Amino acid sequence: MSVTKKARAKAEELKGKVKKIAGRAAGNRRVESEGKAEQAMGDLKQAGEKVKDVFKK
Repeated sequence: MSVTKKARAKAEELKGKVKKIAGRAAGNRRVESEGKAEQAMGDLKQAGEKVKDVFKK
């Protein structure tokens, strides 16, 4: 797995986490939901890259 892909996936996850917390604090359910989705996408991308790493070895 390339370092840049790992960093991008982690950044997306953190962006989603921040957005989720901000949405919850503001009482904005749409922003909170978007944050949850972005966080989940970041998690999925990280998992996919980890699977690729396993098969490269």
